[in-house]
Amino acid sequence: MGSLRALQRHFFRRPSDQVARDLLGRYLIRELGGRRLVLRLVETEAYLGPDDRAAHTWGGRRTERVRSMYLGGGRAYVYAIYGLHCCLNVVCGEEGSGSAVLLRAGEAVEGAERMRELRALARPPRAGELAGGPGRLCQALAVDRRLDGVSLLAGELRLTAGEPVADGEVVRGARIGVHYAGAAADWPLRFALRGSVEVSRPRPR
Repeated sequence: MGSLRALQRHFFRRPSDQVARDLLGRYLIRELGGRRLVLRLVETEAYLGPDDRAAHTWGGRRTERVRSMYLGGGRAYVYAIYGLHCCLNVVCGEEGSGSAVLLRAGEAVEGAERMRELRALARPPRAGELAGGPGRLCQALAVDRRLDGVSLLAGELRLTAGEPVADGEVVRGARIGVHYAGAAADWPLRFALRGSVEVSRPRPR
């Protein structure tokens, strides 16, 4: 296993595209019921803030839902989609910037059996089925709206140094599901670990 050393606040106080790339290989840790669950991040998406039409803070939007996006780097922004699944984001930049990184997929490092139970999988998961996709990732770690706004520097949900990846192992592509964002839909702000079977489909090329 790679390093469990906590990432420091300055890591997250950078532009979200830089953070998104550098989060690949890091460990997302969830302490749950006395057990530790660990995912190695293999896919992320950057959302640049008020100037990014795909971001929830596009145009400076400020609602209760997006309040956490303005708290400054190192916080969690958790939102629900279709009233069914949650998505976990890492807030980036300085306080008030409104930018974040969506955590799209991870590989199980520790606690895979418990993650399988949380995902209600009756059989061994196929590639990408455990935490391949933002909704699955949140289910595998029991992340919901109650964790919105928490610090990711320490505590029950946190990010650690993990196993950073070299540039040659990173592939980029357009973000998924943001067709409404016009030209911003094609920005290459999706980052993935080359060759990982846990990366959600369609995989960036």
